[in-house]
Amino acid sequence: MPINLNLDIMIARRRVPVGELAARVGITPANLSILKNNKAKAIRFSTLEALCRELNCQPGDLLEYLPEGDNHDQPN
Repeated sequence: MPINLNLDIMIARRRVPVGELAARVGITPANLSILKNNKAKAIRFSTLEALCRELNCQPGDLLEYLPEGDNHDQPN
């Protein structure tokens, strides 16, 4: 998928425990894990807004466009 969610990087930078972030954002730890591990197919704007609020960042800090063929996370 050409959109990469860099949530794991931002969580590490902010040193926020994943369980605490999930509670503050209002999603389950399992769903936060799906987002963190780049397994999500979509994200609600309300969830993106809550993540930005709790991590004190902009959507562009979390979202990254990777043109097809440049995605190093996907196996060949």
